[in-house]
Amino acid sequence: MAKLYLAPMEEVTGYLFRQIIERHFGGVDTYFTPFLSPVSGRSFKTRQGREFDPSHNKGLFVVPQVLTDDADGAADMIRLLADLGYTEVNLNFGCPSGTVVKKRRGSGFLRDPEGMEEFFGKLFAQELPVPVSVKTRLGYADAQAEWPRILDIYNRHPISELIVHARVREDWYGGTPDMDAFAYAYDHCKAPLCFNGDITSVADYEALIGRFPNLNAVMIGRGAVTNPGIFREIREGREMTPAELRDFHDDLYRAYVNLWGVKDTLFKMKEVWGYLGDRFPDAERAKKHIHKCRTEAEYLAAAAELLG
Repeated sequence: MAKLYLAPMEEVTGYLFRQIIERHFGGVDTYFTPFLSPVSGRSFKTRQGREFDPSHNKGLFVVPQVLTDDADGAADMIRLLADLGYTEVNLNFGCPSGTVVKKRRGSGFLRDPEGMEEFFGKLFAQELPVPVSVKTRLGYADAQAEWPRILDIYNRHPISELIVHARVREDWYGGTPDMDAFAYAYDHCKAPLCFNGDITSVADYEALIGRFPNLNAVMIGRGAVTNPGIFREIREGREMTPAELRDFHDDLYRAYVNLWGVKDTLFKMKEVWGYLGDRFPDAERAKKHIHKCRTEAEYLAAAAELLG
């Protein structure tokens, strides 16, 4: 069986979410953090400090993700994270956010193959204390034109694993993954290969492995927020019950309230329901109520209407 990864999703799959999905369902081999950018000095901002505090990731195999176009900054951050005990760091070449892309970071870097070559050459010329993996897209706008050259750059450097979200930046999260372009990576990638993109069920996973039986890993993001039990279901065949989903939700809600208070928790839970709500396709009124609620009582009543 391919290894199973939880994808990094900003504002969603932070350390509390990771702890609670592990507690209730498990089945995840590796948890990837939402990205952070290099910081000046040898310290984190308060929020980053919570996310990467080793005690908050105890008992989990967690890989921090770094977003930057600065090789020296990346190397400094890799060393800082290694000092905290992390044994792998992932580089983000896939984020499609407009603010990120404008800074030539994330998938914005894919428009500059020469810059990518320079970045990796400078980074791997340094002595790095841990393996470095990469999460990428297939290109910026045209996989057929861009992807072979981008993959060739990755192949020329000692990347420990290549995680491919099988879309280009211009796709954002729409359409369907480009499986033919991913097949090119499957045939030509020198590093262990991981697939990312639209795995939302056991059937999706089995179809993927049927076509690519030697995949090293499969990363699931949105599908895991919609169905937090998906990793266990893939491994053991046990579907998540309505009672298990309710317990997961309640545990997550309480953890958020204890850390951030009600106001911020309502914002964060609305982010979660942006995906979790897909489990309830015929409950539009209740889902709209969740996104309009302003008080704890309103939120809990609306969530209970869906969760039972």
